[in-house]
Amino acid sequence: MANNQIQEALEWRYAVKKFDPTKKISDKDFNTLLESLKLAPSSYGVQPWKFLVIENPKVREELKPVSWGQTQITDASHQIVFLYKDVMDEAFVQKYLERIAEVRGASLESLQGLKDMLINNLVKAPEEKIRVWSQRQAYIAMGFLLETAALLKIDATPMEGFSASDYDRILKLEGTGWKSVATVTLGYRHSEDSFQNLKKVRFADEALIEYVK
Repeated sequence: MANNQIQEALEWRYAVKKFDPTKKISDKDFNTLLESLKLAPSSYGVQPWKFLVIENPKVREELKPVSWGQTQITDASHQIVFLYKDVMDEAFVQKYLERIAEVRGASLESLQGLKDMLINNLVKAPEEKIRVWSQRQAYIAMGFLLETAALLKIDATPMEGFSASDYDRILKLEGTGWKSVATVTLGYRHSEDSFQNLKKVRFADEALIEYVK
């Protein structure tokens, strides 16, 4: 993909306020969007996240009022809720190490140094510190999703405007070790969404970018 095509896609995207409920994302394109989440980077490669694809329309109707009534929740083709690991424990670290061993053909014994480092830096760290860290990781994955959607000319709206505690209740997350932190609705903009015609407002380059030489 040429540089100008990437630039055009980034200029084209915006946070859609009104989706066309009649337009649906193809399975092929949605699978690519999911791959962008799976391949997103995370600190230590630990992936302290989960992504809930809300397919049940009744659940999305339940989520709408606790999302301040925003119509994107029910009108978009797809909704993904981003979850973060609330408390990092040794069992999760062990699960990650077992996956490394499986994928790379390594022995668990050879990963002992990595295990010790992860336990010291994540499991034994203050819970609130790791909670914030885990939330930040989820936003890295969101960024990958948003750019991939733009390159596919699929509209996406990142949203924090909802009651996380109500999401956790509706999605039955209590006691699972996972909590909601953000959601993204995906689909295609409605022709009546006037926001698509607004120019992007960004600070000038010199206000945002500095070179350290």
